Amino acid sequence: MSAQAAVSSELPRTTGTVNVDGVLDEAIWDQALKVDLAYETDPGENLDAKVRTTAFIIEDGENLLIGFDAEDPDAASIRAFLRDRDSAWADDFIGINLDTYGDGRRAFQFYANPLGAQMDVTLDDINGNEDSSWDAIWESAGKISADGYVVEMRIPLDQLRFQSVTGPQTWGYNLVRIYPRGHRYRLSNDRRDRNRNCSLCQISRFEGLEGSKPGRNFEFVPTLTASEYESTEEPGVIPIASGGTDTEVGLSVRWGVTPDVSANLAINPDFSQIEADAAQLDINNRFALFFPEKRPFFLEGADYFTTPMQAVFTRTVSDPEVGLKLTGKRGNNTFATFAASDGVTSLLFPGALGSDTTTLEQSNNAFVGRYSRGFGGASSLGGLLTVRDGDGYQNVVGGFDTRWRITDQHALRAQLLHSETEYPQAAAIEFEQPVGAFSGDAALIRYEYDSRNWKFNLRHTQMDEGFRADSGFIGQVGVDSQEATLVRFWFGEEDDWWTRVRLRTEFETTHDESGQLLEEEFSMRLGVGGPMQSWLQLNYRSGREFDDGLLFDYDKLGIYAELRPTAGLYVGAYLQYGDQIDFSNNRLGKQWFFEPSINWNVSQNLLFRMSGAFANLETEQGERVFDAAVVDARVTWQFNLRSFLRLSVQRQDIDRNPAVYIEPEDAQDLEVGRQLLYSYKLNPQTVFFLGYSDNHVDDDTLEKLTVSDRSWFMKIGYAWNL
Repeated sequence: MSAQAAVSSELPRTTGTVNVDGVLDEAIWDQALKVDLAYETDPGENLDAKVRTTAFIIEDGENLLIGFDAEDPDAASIRAFLRDRDSAWADDFIGINLDTYGDGRRAFQFYANPLGAQMDVTLDDINGNEDSSWDAIWESAGKISADGYVVEMRIPLDQLRFQSVTGPQTWGYNLVRIYPRGHRYRLSNDRRDRNRNCSLCQISRFEGLEGSKPGRNFEFVPTLTASEYESTEEPGVIPIASGGTDTEVGLSVRWGVTPDVSANLAINPDFSQIEADAAQLDINNRFALFFPEKRPFFLEGADYFTTPMQAVFTRTVSDPEVGLKLTGKRGNNTFATFAASDGVTSLLFPGALGSDTTTLEQSNNAFVGRYSRGFGGASSLGGLLTVRDGDGYQNVVGGFDTRWRITDQHALRAQLLHSETEYPQAAAIEFEQPVGAFSGDAALIRYEYDSRNWKFNLRHTQMDEGFRADSGFIGQVGVDSQEATLVRFWFGEEDDWWTRVRLRTEFETTHDESGQLLEEEFSMRLGVGGPMQSWLQLNYRSGREFDDGLLFDYDKLGIYAELRPTAGLYVGAYLQYGDQIDFSNNRLGKQWFFEPSINWNVSQNLLFRMSGAFANLETEQGERVFDAAVVDARVTWQFNLRSFLRLSVQRQDIDRNPAVYIEPEDAQDLEVGRQLLYSYKLNPQTVFFLGYSDNHVDDDTLEKLTVSDRSWFMKIGYAWNL
């Protein structure tokens, strides 16, 4: 069935009020626009919805008011737990997507689970990215009954961006209910044509909000941060010593400069992230590990800086003292900039065969500017400029990119960048980088075909040896690579035990600038979705990889499985066996790799999460090279929707066999980190955090696990909207 044409409805206005309590007992709901979520769009293809859901939408000039009546014939099966913000994706939940400019490019998404736990997201439909880092201040409440559940929402218009017009507004809207049972059902008011590679182009519209103006609110958030840090450079030799207590007052300001432009200013802020990074196994790696950004100042509006290559990665700004960000959209024009004064200079040194990192104890100023102009529906042409400048150091990157949606199935993406770089002489010599000024170019072009049953991609990337993107995360240069991907989908019928089958084949090849083959790989993945929201996938990889003058052939087999056998329980695991290069000793070996994960809501308040990675590498003669394991375990007690207490423990243990190493190596490296965190959030900006963390190490020189550092921290932030 094809997607329905966009339906335009009139959005009523009321002078009444709503008590957001999860009960639809106010008279204004009788005046509201009433919409049924009549279609199942996944896994079924525009089937009749299995349960009845009715939405009520109305506005009062300052707020969008939405009520949902989600019926359920088996209310005892409703999956709902007390959750922190943006964490209820495995639950039943319901909400609305708002394309406030009506141009099919970007949407604000508001969801809540049956207990009112909030999730808010921005959707970039041009690049197909959803970003849950965006946080608005809005109200929600939910209640479960014997007949299902009810959710109410009040979304202030000053939290949204939209056009300032004299007459009524025309917005795109899409209502969504996620109904997770044996399968994860998606219910909606709109049909969805799987033969079109856009979602916002298929949603309904309403007209209303006459006289409403986008917010030019002034949000003022002072913060107080206190911390104490103790550490030692040589655990077990030099006793741990206090680094003193540090107390700082900071200020964050968000200002709607015009209806289309917003500014963010952070003065002496606490830019540190609260949550510990997910643990990753760091052994036998040639390239630097990637850790995602988590700091609120940089996360807000992050999708504005997205380009085909990752030329912007804000974690390169490590210790800023002042930050300023400006974002806006006028008609088809979108722009975003940020500038920061950074107390240290973090550098990634990329190469053809590996990368390295360092942090220089010197300051730099960072600037990123991005502009994009839309045309032809979902196409765009953009430009990017990044600058980092310090004592004896400079990196400037500039270029252009485009996304051309030729038809609903065919699209073309391209980007061309040029960089000019100069490192401090001492760092250049130490890390074998060019001394003095140097430059380089990077280019990417990708063709995409996306239809109901087939996907096909062709990509070519070229990175000069002298190209550097120090404001981004590009870990390999001096190469050109090509990739071809073909994917075939099969969809089950309504009564089938399986929902979807996917067969993916991929071929990729990479050469250095001399023409030397660095890597060539063919892979095939066959996956099937089944009962208990399960997914089972078989993987096969075969190829050649170059290391230290030798080209190694390899074959690897893998299996991945995940399922949700009951409410609140997720279990997943990946197992791989095959050939693996031992990069430390330039030889081929055999490796087992196992990666399990579990999320278990033991009760409505208690959540246990564990993930890990375990690797065993042997020589082809059967001698053990190393056993390695990393485990990340977190236990959270969620007191209510606003507060939780979380204990995190991360352990990495590497046990080597020094007798088979070319260079001397420790037999054991053990690291254990712990964090206890209490969090209270009245809203995304009014927060209180209190925490303790420490790290312990053990190696061949130590007799036992020894503390290397520990810290206490507290943060208070309070938001005023003026």
